[in-house]
Amino acid sequence: MRSIVSGLKTLRAVAFVTWKEWAAYRSHMLLSLVVGPAYFLAQVFIWRAVYAGRESLGGFTLEQMLLYYGASSVIYYLTMDFADWNLQMLIRSGRFLTYILRPMSHRFFAFSQKTGHRLLGFIFEFIPVWLIFFFVFGIRLIPAEPLWTVLSVSLSFVILFLLNYSTGILAFWMTRTDGIRSLIRLLRDLLAGVFIPLSFFPETVQTVLFFLPFQFVSYVPVRVFLGSYELAGMRFDIPVIVAIQALMALVMLGITEGLWRVGIKRFTGVGA
Repeated sequence: MRSIVSGLKTLRAVAFVTWKEWAAYRSHMLLSLVVGPAYFLAQVFIWRAVYAGRESLGGFTLEQMLLYYGASSVIYYLTMDFADWNLQMLIRSGRFLTYILRPMSHRFFAFSQKTGHRLLGFIFEFIPVWLIFFFVFGIRLIPAEPLWTVLSVSLSFVILFLLNYSTGILAFWMTRTDGIRSLIRLLRDLLAGVFIPLSFFPETVQTVLFFLPFQFVSYVPVRVFLGSYELAGMRFDIPVIVAIQALMALVMLGITEGLWRVGIKRFTGVGA
């Protein structure tokens, strides 16, 4: 219990410092007030054209589809992560050496940084964009299952961090990871349901995607937000799919730990 309390105090301290650091650059976050709504507006035009003469597509009505993209957009502001870029930069420059000497794991430090960064994003990105969607586009982004949605988004927060941190660990093997990070990010968003709902994929592909971690980043929290879950012909009650999401978070933690133990042996501190 004492170690848990100590860990929470450390997380709060690092998150607070990160909050103050990024608050000096909060104008960067204000770009979300343009980018997020502009992307959603493009989706409105596209899907209205696609739904012309149709009442339902891929199991979604037009209203549900727009709600899907609206929820996906605002959830992204709560879970967005930069752990892959930050870790590879530290390894490549040799500055990672200073973190090895600290009395805490870099992974926990990076997670604490993300917590502070996203708390700031909640104020300067999530709330303004939510209000724009609500009052400008008329999209009522109110979750069908509020408590389960909060839990699912929290698990998505953790899983996305672990996915990106695992990608950053690849820098122990590669001098630069810009290309592989961009490829992984593209595949992650595609297979997470960011671009199109996963129910639009062939059923065989959906079955494969069900066992991968990517759907738990976006598709699952959005479906929990909507109040129902279905993929590859499988339907689960909300508590069940959230429990599966929690299990995937533990699996990703194990994978990240395994990659870390192998990768840290290759660190030489070049550039330090």
